[in-house]
Amino acid sequence: MEELHKEIKKDYILTLLEKNERLDGREIFSYRDISIQTGVVGTAEGSALARIGKTQIIAGVKFEITEPFSSDPEMGVFITNAELLPLASESFDLGPPSETSIEFSRVVDRGIRHSEILPLDEFFIEEGKVLALFLDLYVLDYSGNLIDTGALAAMAALLNTRVPKIEDGKLVREELSQPLKLKGEPVVTSTFAKIGDYSLLDPSLDEEKAGEAMLSIGTSGNYMVSAQKSGRGTFKKDELLNLIDVAFERRKDLLKYLNNIRE
Repeated sequence: MEELHKEIKKDYILTLLEKNERLDGREIFSYRDISIQTGVVGTAEGSALARIGKTQIIAGVKFEITEPFSSDPEMGVFITNAELLPLASESFDLGPPSETSIEFSRVVDRGIRHSEILPLDEFFIEEGKVLALFLDLYVLDYSGNLIDTGALAAMAALLNTRVPKIEDGKLVREELSQPLKLKGEPVVTSTFAKIGDYSLLDPSLDEEKAGEAMLSIGTSGNYMVSAQKSGRGTFKKDELLNLIDVAFERRKDLLKYLNNIRE
């Protein structure tokens, strides 16, 4: 019965797409309502709550002092973790990280890491000691499009972050010395679902379930810094190039919510 209901919903979505319409009345390449609130976790060095539609994600930033990787002894460490809270969706379970959780954290991490906006080269403290930046993502409500919401929360949290003072090789969390100095333009992602012959931006949960493939494109300034495709469906070359153009165009909309965080 569940599979039958899913097929009926997909047929209805396709019928709407043939008329250039969507379930919630949006245009094909438009986002649901977006909001960002910063400073939501008092114990974090930086935090933000991002919402796209009914999907809500909190991002928190914490610093620790750790040993550097042997391959980069004078570079700081950056680690992203994600937790899909069971209260957010009946499809999320307690236990070890799921494939969805791992993919989600990796895609958000990859966009930030490949953009090279984090000043990891300035996180060196002394031989054998560097700063480690931990970015934790908590999904509070899930109604489609984890990646764009998580990337927005992550970027807002980083823009909200202040670095603790360091004395005698130790963190003094009571004294936040300065804002985290990012080295480039904010990273955002735009995620598309492929349903039949149609691609649409910011899929709702019903649209995700109806899709044969998903594509997330990360951008920073004039550069595409990451891409992630999932599902069995495919994107033709001209489709892919068009979606990249759309991602850069929609980037302008997303930046409106980030530009005033440090103003």
